[in-house]
Amino acid sequence: MVVKGSHPWDKTSFTQGLEVGKDGNLVVGTGQYRQSRIYRTTVDGKQSESQNLPDEFFGEGITITGDTVWQLTWKEHTAIKRNAQDLRETGRVRYDGEGWGLCAQQDRLVMSDGSGTLTFRDPSTFDKTGEISVTKGGQATTMLNELECTPDGSVWANVWQTNQIYLIDPATGFVTGIADLTGKLPAADRRGADVLNGIAFIPQGESTGDRASRQRFYLTGKWWDTLYEVTFS
Repeated sequence: MVVKGSHPWDKTSFTQGLEVGKDGNLVVGTGQYRQSRIYRTTVDGKQSESQNLPDEFFGEGITITGDTVWQLTWKEHTAIKRNAQDLRETGRVRYDGEGWGLCAQQDRLVMSDGSGTLTFRDPSTFDKTGEISVTKGGQATTMLNELECTPDGSVWANVWQTNQIYLIDPATGFVTGIADLTGKLPAADRRGADVLNGIAFIPQGESTGDRASRQRFYLTGKWWDTLYEVTFS
């Protein structure tokens, strides 16, 4: 991994979900009971369209699909549907199990629940359409957390309580690569910081036009004060 740049980040945000919107700005979902919210921010920290979750909800992963943002909740079995423009709630859907991470592919959503299983869901109804078990070297995985889907069809997954991000082939469930960020992101070691969590693919055109820019990501964590721009080799 190579760090290409860094930006200030709101260290009061218990970051659970991170997405780049159509306008190039970031949409952020945060956790903690009575503190969870979703908001939009520029990379230099100018926030807007902040929407609080009800006190009984613990916010988790988010994703953007078309004109909709979906936001998971941890143990409340509820996905919140939002307007992608102003982030206001437009509906709710129930699901079984816990909600951890979420990302969007062309015709489906991919969701994690803290296990080693990825669940596929309809992007309009949130209905379950399938699932796959993720394995690494033939062994079962667990604690798959925040997810990011990339245009080549791959899924990147933060592994909770570690400094690792798995590269997953969702067709087979195989882990095809591992990014180990131990000691590479100084914000992780600052006082008050929690674990790495938050990965967002930067679409081509948001940075320079070389090959590396097409594989750039934003990374941050829970209660971190820095947003990093990185490439994975």
